[in-house]
Amino acid sequence: MAPNSREATRRTPSRGTRTTKTQLPSTRFIGSYFELGQIPQDTRPQVALAGRSNVGKSSLLNRLVGQKKLAKVSSTPGKTRSLNFFLINDRYYLVDLPGYGYAKVSRSVKDTWGKMIEDYLLHGENLAGLVLLLDCRRDAGEDDLKLLHWLSERQLPALIVVTKADKINRSELNRKVNQIERDLGIPAIGFSTVSGQGRQELLAAVHDLVTSNAKR
Repeated sequence: MAPNSREATRRTPSRGTRTTKTQLPSTRFIGSYFELGQIPQDTRPQVALAGRSNVGKSSLLNRLVGQKKLAKVSSTPGKTRSLNFFLINDRYYLVDLPGYGYAKVSRSVKDTWGKMIEDYLLHGENLAGLVLLLDCRRDAGEDDLKLLHWLSERQLPALIVVTKADKINRSELNRKVNQIERDLGIPAIGFSTVSGQGRQELLAAVHDLVTSNAKR
């Protein structure tokens, strides 16, 4: 099990949270930043999106907000090298972190990305929580568990999204979601950028993260 604190888990939106039909959020790209000191300094909450380079973060972000070209989807994993900020409903930021674990990226580049992600997760003052993306056909790896450990150090909540849900059948997806929740002790949501499965649930969960942060 990941070293996630009981308090952090308690504040995380639980699986099965009742959701209602959610309108497409108003979304603006704010900028790409390569150092922590460059990121927006206002006090609006930030929810980070993290995962392996080929897990589908950009596609998920585009599907989530209903804009096909908001986040650039590359045919070559590992292209994102910055903290990309998107303002949602003028209320909070979604922050697309650089992907990790892609073998064709040089070691020096990997180290740079890792340091930037670590600095942000440990010292980002307005970070409300993190959405960790896991491919439905993979288990959580060392880098995934390290991210969760960093969050637990700050007692920040995490939510796992099981991506590419259309690649397996529903019963397999349910088993995968249940396995992740059992092994990691963190709520999980199945998501498909093809069908939109899990979109409303994820929007509601992110909203809960932001709302919980405002009450802390």
